[in-house]
Amino acid sequence: MTGPAPVTGRLRVAVAAPLAEENRARIRALEPRVDLVVDEELLPPMRWPADFAGDPGWRRTPGQRRRYEAALDSADALYGIPDVDPAALARTVRANPRLRWVHTMAAGGGAQVRAAGLTAGELSRVAFTTSAGVHGRPLAEFAVLGVLAGAKDLPRLRRQQDGREWSGRWTMGQVSRQTVLVLGLGGIGRAVVAALHALGATVVATSRRAAGEIAVPGVSSVIHPGRLTEVAPSVDAVVNTLPGTDATRHLLGKGFFDAVKPGSTVVNVGRGTVLDEAALLGALDSGRVGFAALDVFETEPLPAESPLWGHDRVLVSPHTAALDAAEDRLIAELFAANATRFLDGRDLVNRVDTVEFY
Repeated sequence: MTGPAPVTGRLRVAVAAPLAEENRARIRALEPRVDLVVDEELLPPMRWPADFAGDPGWRRTPGQRRRYEAALDSADALYGIPDVDPAALARTVRANPRLRWVHTMAAGGGAQVRAAGLTAGELSRVAFTTSAGVHGRPLAEFAVLGVLAGAKDLPRLRRQQDGREWSGRWTMGQVSRQTVLVLGLGGIGRAVVAALHALGATVVATSRRAAGEIAVPGVSSVIHPGRLTEVAPSVDAVVNTLPGTDATRHLLGKGFFDAVKPGSTVVNVGRGTVLDEAALLGALDSGRVGFAALDVFETEPLPAESPLWGHDRVLVSPHTAALDAAEDRLIAELFAANATRFLDGRDLVNRVDTVEFY
């Protein structure tokens, strides 16, 4: 449960992350019982949409820091993790006994909550929600880009263009005749499934729930993640949409790549830790993987010495595929809808599982 709503019937929300005035007005219009506590002077300037950490060169004065923390410590709920900093989140939870709900900006905000090192009692008192679902369509488009690039052998096209080579013709892969494995059936996974199904692909998806409990349009079959190596030889591409947890770490590892169909495509729009990058590099070098489109990595920023940067069959995207001009508005609307649920005593959507933190 979310815990009781404030006795006043209103929700005092400290805006801990940059929030444009138009989106503040949108939240107030959608849920008039919300009282936003916000001071633009205390929030870092954004460099692009959804830049909730803001300009890294910006600093608060000591006085501004005290005012910022006082606002956080007076609220029933937080819009954003303070400074996207788990340590600042822990400080706020412990300094503010009235705090009952924190909304995180990221779809994978559970990792930030976990990093805060909160106690079981603190995790029980405060509900945490994420912005999952907001990023589905942009990430689905990147996934389609990756699958298409693999099917059409983009690396070969690039090499031939660079060498001004007009080769003989060859048969390109057709996504409409391919089988694509999608890891995860959350908001992002379902958007990826819909996009690939629209192109005619046969989609196999993973879920830890029993296959009979899952009915997702566009999915031909559902398997447990423990069966990945069984289906690997039959898939032409794999798209990861899973969050980073202990259970998903290196799910795409050497065992999977040893079993995968030669020349397959790998796309990662979930979390970097799901993919064992050393195993992927081995599979690329051996030809087991023909192309990889990666938006997320085990270490971010991707270290300059990583072989992925220079590999001619890898597309590196700096964790930017989810970024959309509409993202700030969509997150504000999601928050407003959840505020209504909170005030009405209903379950929150996108609530973080505080056992596995996703």
